[in-house]
Amino acid sequence: MDRNYAYSVSERFLRYVQIDTQSDPLSNTFPSTAKQKDLSALLVRELQEMGITDAMTGEYGYVYATIPATTTKQVPVICLCAHMDTAPDCSGANVKPIVHKAYDGGDIVLPDDPAQVIRAKEHPYLAGKKGDDIITASGTTLLGADNKAGVAEIMDAAQYLLQHPEIKHGRIRILFTPDEEVGRGVEHLNMEQLGAQFGYTMDGGELGSLEDETFSADSVKISISGISTHPGTANGKMVSAIKVAAAILAELPANILSPETTKDREGFIHPVRMEGMVEKAELDFIIRDFTTPELEGHEFYLRKIMETVLQRYPGASATFKVTEQYRNMKEVLDKYPQVVANAEEAIRRAGIEPLRLSIRGGTDGSRLSFMGLPCPNIFTGEMALHSKHEYVSIQDMQKAVDTIVHLVQVWEERS
Repeated sequence: MDRNYAYSVSERFLRYVQIDTQSDPLSNTFPSTAKQKDLSALLVRELQEMGITDAMTGEYGYVYATIPATTTKQVPVICLCAHMDTAPDCSGANVKPIVHKAYDGGDIVLPDDPAQVIRAKEHPYLAGKKGDDIITASGTTLLGADNKAGVAEIMDAAQYLLQHPEIKHGRIRILFTPDEEVGRGVEHLNMEQLGAQFGYTMDGGELGSLEDETFSADSVKISISGISTHPGTANGKMVSAIKVAAAILAELPANILSPETTKDREGFIHPVRMEGMVEKAELDFIIRDFTTPELEGHEFYLRKIMETVLQRYPGASATFKVTEQYRNMKEVLDKYPQVVANAEEAIRRAGIEPLRLSIRGGTDGSRLSFMGLPCPNIFTGEMALHSKHEYVSIQDMQKAVDTIVHLVQVWEERS
């Protein structure tokens, strides 16, 4: 990297997080919220201003762009991907980013709600960032580092590569997606238009982390039918779908198989929505595990709970619908070891020791890998995701930019 280069990643990041791009899991449109296209349009303009002539977006909000090759060697086309939406878990409107220069290692009180304190003892990674410049939100919203840190890093790396044509690399495709946070990020992606052979999502956390394994994931919807009558004459007649739903939830184990009681490679059954009246009720679950057989085992267990509860409520009935969301990317990546090996080398060249991790979640790379684009996940610095305590180190973001620049060079050298 040019030591005199003036990184633009933090300025870009501060600009992007102020655009509300929160996605909506209950929407039937794509993207799920039209406001995500506001960032799409801005990114296309900025890419065009860099000199990328084919930068474009369309009705689905994807952003496609190309950094032309600077080598005559035959190098696989690499895709750099990040998602533009922020999580539905916490408001993404009117984000006020704050830069804490030369962080002192202590607690960070967020000024718009002083009850929101990012405590160093609860965030050991943050405590280790003493001296870095830390960006947080102001206390009433999430920050949007997930995944606008990745967006900003790809944009800065693109600027660097375009300003340094002497760096040898193959053709690079840039992809920014909507709706990753609601599991639909690549639903309308045109793989032929993308035209890449291997990819990397920039959506990881701590410095140096490289993730080549994710959960496998399904959703389950239980739709319950009860019997509604006037409550004054309901004796022996009424069967409340609400009570059936509550009974199903009550049967879930208290100390295992939930997000709040599992870690490492343990999977879970997680109720995420409950809605209903006496006659009809619905329960939505997400099911997670690292292997598909274990995933199916959790679904069988949940179905047995439903069937057992229904036996206690004669006259009630229910349906159990499983929808596949994504599968563990490692099943694909193990067939292409060079994809992870090249990323590890790039991280080392950036002066960092690679940290191989598994994701207790998923990325666009999970689905992209099974769509023909093997796609592990590289760090961005984004931490404490989906919460008002979200933060990112500017220095971590700059190292992610360095890693991208080294990565495309590694591919050129090894081709």
